Amino acid sequence: MISLQAIVDAVSLGGLYALAALGVALIFGVMRLINFAHGGLIMLSAYGLWLWSAYPVPLTILLTVGVAVVAALAMERVAFRPVRNADMSTLLVASFFVSSLLQNGWIGVYGSLGKSVSVFPGLLDRFDVAGLSIYRLDLVTLGTTAVLLATCSLVLTRTLIGLQIRAASENFVAARLLGVRADRVIPAAFAMSGVLAAPVAILLVARTGYVYPGIGLTPVLIAFLATVIGGMGNLLGAVAAGFVLGSLTTALQSFLPEAAAAYRDAFVFGGVLLVLVWRPGGLLPTKFEAERV
Repeated sequence: MISLQAIVDAVSLGGLYALAALGVALIFGVMRLINFAHGGLIMLSAYGLWLWSAYPVPLTILLTVGVAVVAALAMERVAFRPVRNADMSTLLVASFFVSSLLQNGWIGVYGSLGKSVSVFPGLLDRFDVAGLSIYRLDLVTLGTTAVLLATCSLVLTRTLIGLQIRAASENFVAARLLGVRADRVIPAAFAMSGVLAAPVAILLVARTGYVYPGIGLTPVLIAFLATVIGGMGNLLGAVAAGFVLGSLTTALQSFLPEAAAAYRDAFVFGGVLLVLVWRPGGLLPTKFEAERV
């Protein structure tokens, strides 16, 4: 029988994956680019927490989000805008290059050893609700996810730039004919991806108390899987797939025999493969068009 604790854990982890997936899906929507450099934004945000851990909490969060947004905008302007009209393989190589540059550049400055960092240690405390012991961090993760997803939904549906991003995701060629400017929409999508990368880093570091150069690799890989099985270009599908992957990961962690628990991720990837065999277009498929600016 599935316990309420397992459900809380699944939704909490799924929310973390959903935020990472939405950041990746936004960029794919406007550029047809799986931005693996999104993991670099998570890494920079995580190390920002380490650098500013002595500052007041609100200032630490503000600086972390600011660094992620500035890095995302710089990434778009320096690395991706010059090759915007290139084919998809070139864009993909560019994203790997930026990711490697960020990671190895940081290693060159601060070294490859991980750093212990204590941010919001009170979030690891438990409290009892109806006989159930719950981590405060799980509730904070759920609340943060709900607020950010609701905010993104409002931005995308109720603001001019949000409507332009959605139009560009559907068909950028037609959107440009209607007056949508690429040099405005694409940086806006990158800025939003930076805003989403920072909370992922904050929640990850709060969960583990540890930062290292590869901290963004697993979240961006999960985000890539969620983008694929959610339906390429479908933001709602990516979010839903993030929750599915979080639930599947938690369920396998709980129910796999001890001898097989080490192969949890292999089972997750196997489940993704089965989904794609069953529905090659993803859970919520869209009309995939290769046109870009």
